[in-house]
Amino acid sequence: MAVAKPAVKRPKMSERAQEQLELHFPNFQPTWLWRRKENQGYTTLPRTLPYAMQAIDDQSKGQPAGHTLFCLWARSPDHPLVIIENPVIFAAEAGFSGERSVDTWRRRMRRLQELNFIAVKKGDAGDFNYVLLLNPNVAMEHMHQQGLVRTDLFGRFLTRLTDVGGISEIHTIRDDWEHRRAAAAQAAAQASASAPVSAGAEAQSTAPAVPEQAPTAAVAPPAAVNAPATASGLPFFFVVPPVPYMAPPLPVKPPAKEAP
Repeated sequence: MAVAKPAVKRPKMSERAQEQLELHFPNFQPTWLWRRKENQGYTTLPRTLPYAMQAIDDQSKGQPAGHTLFCLWARSPDHPLVIIENPVIFAAEAGFSGERSVDTWRRRMRRLQELNFIAVKKGDAGDFNYVLLLNPNVAMEHMHQQGLVRTDLFGRFLTRLTDVGGISEIHTIRDDWEHRRAAAAQAAAQASASAPVSAGAEAQSTAPAVPEQAPTAAVAPPAAVNAPATASGLPFFFVVPPVPYMAPPLPVKPPAKEAP
């Protein structure tokens, strides 16, 4: 009878790192080492943040905003909401100085908002008094679907996200966007079907009937694709309802390529 072998517990990454530290840096002075459980002043950062910072810098040439996002995360109290009471301090931490330091910082913040890495609310301290840090993994997928991320960079991002066990976030947001698109398209189709007949068609339908003439058919309203656009340039049914702020618009999927 075969005897089951006991399961071998795999060491954690921190345990393996400690083994390597003792091998390569034996007796290193501990006061030079920063440990989260022993030192004060830490927060939690997404491990994929370096890839998001690269993608941001690629889309903000001449005014790279990736480091500005990192500074926001470094200020987060292990919570996605950051309250900025003194923009001068945040501008200085982001590396800006001089009389126009805050203006330079604000331009970076607006770019982060445009790329859906942050959401903001105005307050007594200015336009960026309240900053909501959005999931950078979701923002990267949004940029990818908009064609705003290099293929090689996005590939490395997905590899890293898989390594840290977060790839399910991408699958979840893709499914959510598909569901919202389908629901929005269905709502638009229902609205088109129940829309009132145009004035010209109504006049024809109320005119005296002509003998031996078929009734005039109702004129269908414009297709949903011609719906009025929002400020983002996307049709209104692609915009997620505010919860409670105006959430980023759904990415527009590129048309499928025809088979050769």
